[in-house]
Amino acid sequence: MLKDKIFNISSEKEFYQTALEVFKFQYQHNSVYKQFCDLLKKNPESVNELSAIPFLPIELFKTKKILSSREEPEIIFSSSGTTGTNVSKHYVTDLSLYENSFLQCFKSFYGKPEELVTFALLPSYLEREGSSLIYMADYLIKKSQHPESGFYLNELDELAKKLKEIDSTGRKILLIGVSFALLDLVENHNFQLQNTIIMETGGMKGRRKEMIREELHNILATGFGVDKVHSEYGMTELLSQAYSQGSGIFKCPPWMKIIIRDPEDAVTVLPPGKNGGINIIDLANLNSCSFIATQDLGKKIAGEKYEILGRFDNSDIRGCNLMVL
Repeated sequence: MLKDKIFNISSEKEFYQTALEVFKFQYQHNSVYKQFCDLLKKNPESVNELSAIPFLPIELFKTKKILSSREEPEIIFSSSGTTGTNVSKHYVTDLSLYENSFLQCFKSFYGKPEELVTFALLPSYLEREGSSLIYMADYLIKKSQHPESGFYLNELDELAKKLKEIDSTGRKILLIGVSFALLDLVENHNFQLQNTIIMETGGMKGRRKEMIREELHNILATGFGVDKVHSEYGMTELLSQAYSQGSGIFKCPPWMKIIIRDPEDAVTVLPPGKNGGINIIDLANLNSCSFIATQDLGKKIAGEKYEILGRFDNSDIRGCNLMVL
């Protein structure tokens, strides 16, 4: 089964072969993606290499039901948005794909979640419904099997106390938080943590002015007393995540790949070291779309390592004149 192949990829060749199989499957079963590919005159007969696969503009998740399955969704994840704006919706017909993806990926970067006390400081996500990040964090918290693990909204004093107490015992802690909430925490408390991983999920969510990742990490590293700050890179429309274990350098699991496109020419792939738009292949997203052109900016470093640089300004988005789908 195609589903079984995805999480057993062990080489570049296997990734390419599986990606072409997934493309064929989604072309045949996803009407929106098929229409998009047909407009570009791409189909399984003409696409025989990875570079020829079309990437669906992520904006279409706001207006179309992107599905490669006839099954009823088990859950619908949605993005955050202001009143009156369309939000992205991700119809997930097989939650086991999502759970396998984030659990196997997390283990490969951080080991078994059972070995960590996990705190989630995600107020902006907890305050709305449909967050895929909350689903993942809740799963990891339950897996941790530590009674201290849990979510925090505005209880910063209580969280600070627990962080210091548990860290001093030598137990390993993961604190995953949205950027503005982590800043609130270090502005109100002093830390010198020895056994805690600080992981930011990005985003000020309108609560603070945006800042570059390097500046944010310097403030957080100093405030928590740690050498480096980790990051998680994911989005509503995907079922996989990339992680940075410091210095803002991200790596993907074997079934996910980031490709940097030319912002002036959406079908041109840029070499390492060049800034451009981020295309993502997420083979775990089998029942939706695995080939997505995001609005994020990034660049490839040596090997399969990447920097995430921010977002396109709307005026910079080009090559998406097929948005009339």
